[in-house]
Amino acid sequence: MSAPPDRLLAGVVGKPHGIRGEVYVEPISDDPRRFEPGSALARGDGAVLVVEDARVHRNRLLVKFDGIDDRDAAETLRGPLYVSGDDLRPLGEGEFWTFELTGCEVVTAAGERVGEVARVVPGAAHDLLDVTTRGGDALVPMVKDIVVAIDLDARRVTVDPPAGLIE
Repeated sequence: MSAPPDRLLAGVVGKPHGIRGEVYVEPISDDPRRFEPGSALARGDGAVLVVEDARVHRNRLLVKFDGIDDRDAAETLRGPLYVSGDDLRPLGEGEFWTFELTGCEVVTAAGERVGEVARVVPGAAHDLLDVTTRGGDALVPMVKDIVVAIDLDARRVTVDPPAGLIE
């Protein structure tokens, strides 16, 4: 199994909202604790921001960070927010971290080798496996009818792709 990365993307700060230092945040993490008051998030430059308050607003979050008290200060926060890779929550049966799929062999349900997972691409409806094949790259939707099994111990992803998806 892959080692956890040093840091995980938790969200992306967008534009400021109002004049009191709040910013829009597009959460990437599905862990609701990430944006609770008191939570620490790191910027790309390593600076740590502590959540003072957060609330849902139009499918995004409005977040106020400690010490960010006006629109000008909030404007400087645009960009990715990370949490430590050591801060992984325990997963349930059948759950996995997307970084664990990188490097897994991809095979068809018939056992034919397709390629290797290069990365997982987040999508609006579902994530996509970016699979490096002999003929180039293929994007495989991570839906149960196509990705039929994931075996992290064997480092293998089994797919049942429709005709033309991987060729």
